[in-house]
Amino acid sequence: MPELPEVEITRRGLAAHLIGLTITDVVIRNPRLRWPVAANLPDLLRGQTIRSLKRRAKYLLMDCGCGTLILHLGMSGSLRILPANTPELKHDHFDLVLGNGTLMRLRDPRRFGAVLWHTGDPATHPLLATLGPEPLEDGLPARNFDARYLYQATRGRSIAIKQCIMDNHIVVGVGNIYANEALFRAGIKPQLKAGKLSLPRCARLVAEICATLTEAINLGGSTLRDFVNTSGQPGYFQQHYWVYGRGGEPCRRCGSPIKQIKQGQRSSFYCMNCQK
Repeated sequence: MPELPEVEITRRGLAAHLIGLTITDVVIRNPRLRWPVAANLPDLLRGQTIRSLKRRAKYLLMDCGCGTLILHLGMSGSLRILPANTPELKHDHFDLVLGNGTLMRLRDPRRFGAVLWHTGDPATHPLLATLGPEPLEDGLPARNFDARYLYQATRGRSIAIKQCIMDNHIVVGVGNIYANEALFRAGIKPQLKAGKLSLPRCARLVAEICATLTEAINLGGSTLRDFVNTSGQPGYFQQHYWVYGRGGEPCRRCGSPIKQIKQGQRSSFYCMNCQK
């Protein structure tokens, strides 16, 4: 599933091709995504100009003047900029046709993605209203996600720290891959109870979450199965994993075997020597 770095890479790639353009048509080939695509979307969007493209957690927010198009890649989706006459393939479910002879196309084999319409402030949409803070703002660590915030958010909590930082009510965008990697870098084992994390260790973890996500964005994200950027190119961060997907292999720092366990139906990877 695309995580925050992959969605941010997609946003940046799309923004360079979309902002300021007029939508001339909307093609809905299959409205049966995670939630139904509104049948009147073509009527709403024709003639509208794309004013901005922002990201909130793993959602892309396209300001079209009269409302916001909320896009989500789901588990296998991708958004591409293509010539307007590009033939559609089996899993090409949605097109925005643009005034410069190009289109933005959603391809989603598993149909867990979303194309939703919202008028008013997008922050009030039910999917966005209860989200926690962003770890990054404009490519830098966010001001409202710091050591003190994480320390307060974890007090009295017996949940494992990995599951805690993957909770998008605590902080958004830290999916399974990047939670594993950030915890290794911070020297914290994934099963440690969140409430036992000291303020200095919270500071280290916040810094490593931000650093891990930033490095992943700079390397084009992770491509394990489906992710490609808006030009169809894969990411390369998976070549730099410290622990994720490396169960039984030697730790790149100390040589001890990487241990793999299950937490909340997800695989966790960690070094018993480097992480405490």
